[in-house]
Formats: sequence, C-alpha cells, structure tokens
Amino acid sequence: MADIVSPDVRSRMMSGIRRRDTKPELAVRSALHRDGYRFRVDVSDLPGSPDIVLAKWNTAIFIHGCFCHRHAGCARATNPRTRAEKWQEKFQRNIERDEKATSALLAKGWRVALIWECSLGRNYLDDSMAALKQFISGSQEVRQMEWPKTPVFPLPPKTKT
Repeated sequence: MADIVSPDVRSRMMSGIRRRDTKPELAVRSALHRDGYRFRVDVSDLPGSPDIVLAKWNTAIFIHGCFCHRHAGCARATNPRTRAEKWQEKFQRNIERDEKATSALLAKGWRVALIWECSLGRNYLDDSMAALKQFISGSQEVRQMEWPKTPVFPLPPKTKT
C-alpha cells in the first residue's frame, strides 16, 4: 500500500518526533518534582542516556513510546504497511539497544524503571506514579509500568439518541 502523504510531508512529520521533552516524559518529571524528587534529565554519560536519573536513589528511568519501542500487546504498537521490512529492522534495533542499555546499567549497579507511554494516560497516571515512587524507595532492580491490560483506546459508551 502506498503512503497517503508525499515523501516531503512524511519527512516533516517524522522530523517532528522529539527524542526528549515528550509529553509522557514531561508528565513523569512534573509528578516526580511535585513530590519533592530531584533528578537529572537525558543523562548521556550513562548507558542508553536515561530520560530521568535519580542519583540519590541510584535509579534510571526510561520512558518508552509504545510504537517505537514495541510494547508487546499494546494497541499503539502497530506495524506500518509501507516499507514494512525497513520498519521491522528498525524496531528490532531499538529493542536490542534498550536491552543492552538496561543490562549495562544493572551491571553498573543502577536500578532501572521502564515506563510505557500507554501507562501514563489520564486513567493510569496516578497508579503509575504511585508504583514508580514505590519502586524508587524499594529494593527491586527492574520495574516495568504496564497498567493497561485492556485496549489503550477504549470506545466511549454509546448514548441513545
């Protein structure tokens, strides 16, 4: 199937995808700061450049987009039909890079939290932040925030007209 937009438009759309300061990342940072946590952002001297680093708690936090980082079973982790092989290779490289970064951080004695974009929706944000704060103050080495076990985009109930 051909792309529905021109290559120039697609290029402009893809260049607008940010690496840092995304809405999910800002939501987590705001919640942590509001609760008194202090942290560094986009720490490039650690493996994988964690999105948030809480040095006091020796904790690195990655906030993964469900599409690019392939959140298994998530409705947002769709497969593009155009240039499918190229995308699959890219997704596989992302997964391998994420696993390598997590392993390297654990080997250096860091604790790692992986937060999926879909767990930060308005219905899940409070639960995700409570679990994250519990993880920060606990002793677990790795934690993944995966709240939605139902479709990410539930349809609103139909109203009778």
